[in-house]
Amino acid sequence: MKKIILVFLALVSLFYVSCSNERLSGIKRERIKVGFVYNGSIENDGYTKSHDLARIKLERNGVETLFVENVPENELAAVAMRELISQGCSMIFAISYGYGESVRQVSKEYPNVKFEHCSGSYTSDNVSVYFGRMYEARYLCGIVAGMKTSKNRIGYVAAYPVSECIRGINAFALGVRSVNPDARVYVNWTNSWSDPEKESLVASELLNSGCDVLAQHQNTNATQIEAEIYGAYSIGYNEHTGKSVSKSCLTSAVFDWSVYVEDEVNKLIEGSWKSQKFWEGMSRGIVRIDDLSDICASGTDRKVLKAKGLIEDGSLHVFQGPLYDEAKVLRVPDKVIMTDEEIWNMDWFVDSVSTLY
Repeated sequence: MKKIILVFLALVSLFYVSCSNERLSGIKRERIKVGFVYNGSIENDGYTKSHDLARIKLERNGVETLFVENVPENELAAVAMRELISQGCSMIFAISYGYGESVRQVSKEYPNVKFEHCSGSYTSDNVSVYFGRMYEARYLCGIVAGMKTSKNRIGYVAAYPVSECIRGINAFALGVRSVNPDARVYVNWTNSWSDPEKESLVASELLNSGCDVLAQHQNTNATQIEAEIYGAYSIGYNEHTGKSVSKSCLTSAVFDWSVYVEDEVNKLIEGSWKSQKFWEGMSRGIVRIDDLSDICASGTDRKVLKAKGLIEDGSLHVFQGPLYDEAKVLRVPDKVIMTDEEIWNMDWFVDSVSTLY
């Protein structure tokens, strides 16, 4: 009888180990739920869709996901997060800067749930923030635009005069200047992350003022569509947009959020997740410049490839002095490289940018 009991216990032990190994290799992955809170629609080419591509990739790899789209940047965001948690989500990706207060509030209510806030600043034991160094890809897109313009007037449809937009505009303008010092970048604002009607209006204003290439920092591709209507050229953002505006789009500055999302979910599954501030660039693959279209100026590919290699190996720093602001005041002395904190909080424009209010 004693031998039978020992054999039984041994079999139970083997079964437990086997189940544990199975959980580590897949079963636990299938049980996890990850929630996404979107401030736009997944139907629009742009920022929301670029995040949704990462969510879809998770699904294909065996992770169950839930999402809520068109969530306003107010108390309704907290409601959406709580609803996802009530449905079993143990990790929440809040993709908009404007969700900061909701993340702070709800993360305190649910300390066992992990929160990932895109472009945020608040962290705690269960809150991480993440973003990509999009300014690196913006610089390369500036090279593309600077080589294409014939009028030396490049328009930029921007959301808000906040540091995220400002550093992207500055990097783009510096890329333009690296190949075409006579060109200027003209910026106009929509005061919205996602308003296709307003974006089209601002784009048309820039085109009517003489701009022949447009770039943008918006959640949709309305700017590219407007440029195509006018027979002008455009630079896309967030994801590949050439397929919908093939006659105007030169290239796009692209996010690949799956690089970060998959890594964080895997850490959660393995039990190794820790709060962090993640801000990486092209060398990690989270940002890149899209393929160049056939309508780019001759020689653009060589210029872009060279600059890309220099940025990735650390030989070229986008924000290295001398840099002057719009008032011709020296902001960054010769050969000085701006710190990450200075770049993250940038609130001034380089001297080849003209802002329209």
